[in-house]
Amino acid sequence: MAKRKLTKRQTWRVEKIQQEKAKRAERKEQDISEKLNAGELGEEIHGQVIAHFGTQVEVEDAQRSSYRCYLRANLGSLVTGDRVVFRPGPEQQAASGDTIRTGVVEMVQPRESELSRPNPYNEIKPVAANIDFIVLVIAPEPEAHANLIDRYLVAAENCDIEPILLLNKTDLINASNQQRFDELLATYQQLGYRTLRVCSKQESSLSEFKDFLNGRISVFVGQSGVGKSSLIDTLLPDEELKVGALSHASKKGRHTTTTARLYHFPEGGDLIDSPGIREFGLWHMSEDEVLQGFKEIRHLSGYCRFRDCHHEQEPGCAILQAVEQGEISEARFNSYKRILETLTEL
Repeated sequence: MAKRKLTKRQTWRVEKIQQEKAKRAERKEQDISEKLNAGELGEEIHGQVIAHFGTQVEVEDAQRSSYRCYLRANLGSLVTGDRVVFRPGPEQQAASGDTIRTGVVEMVQPRESELSRPNPYNEIKPVAANIDFIVLVIAPEPEAHANLIDRYLVAAENCDIEPILLLNKTDLINASNQQRFDELLATYQQLGYRTLRVCSKQESSLSEFKDFLNGRISVFVGQSGVGKSSLIDTLLPDEELKVGALSHASKKGRHTTTTARLYHFPEGGDLIDSPGIREFGLWHMSEDEVLQGFKEIRHLSGYCRFRDCHHEQEPGCAILQAVEQGEISEARFNSYKRILETLTEL
């Protein structure tokens, strides 16, 4: 389809918007320069972005003092978890009467990891940075399914961030479903994934999980209703996090978090919680990226007889041969094929 030609008025409006953006950036840089020349900005110090508010970010220094910071125009988009260098500025009085420390972010340090996902405008955007682990929370209600788990694992593997599986709501495990969940977790343990079991209502079940979180930056992901917010509320007793109720009719929950933020666990470690990382869509991924998300399959992709092998009925397919020999589970292979089908359905 040919690209639609803009009218003169539309072209004028686009140019005007771009000019206004350029002027705003210039005014911001001029304001920062004036403060710097007037000695209002302090020496450069290291910090970390713990929240994002449109054109400003909240930055914490090593002593966990918070600063509401403006950004230099050439820095691009920052996300929660970014490590930065900033200059403290003068204190300001907020409308609430509270005193706010201000500052200016001068530079962003290279990210060790980046978690991205598609936004409503079909663009792949980072939502968090410098994460050590993705905690995939599953539960008996809503019931965890292997294909959904595999979708999260594909997303995590492509971000090159290690995922762990956390079975929450263990108080709902009983004689009728215990074998199923034992087998489900065993499948992923055999693949080398770490698994844990907790119940947010039982403090005693969280000790191993707290030890794991200590000294690390994690994000919690999983479908609505698995108890992510309740779990976070238990781990962060001093934070006022809104918890969404599980619908008794649908057995599905609803999202409650509205702002990306980094929280500190009392025992150590940090959590980045954001609606942008609660659920992953894979529509933006290629077939090769989906394949990379299956750790026991990806190393065989180059050994098929034909370079364009679709791993269906082709002779000499290394992956099909591995399935036949039991080296790859048929269930995981079928899950891989199902994910590919959903890509072509869109």
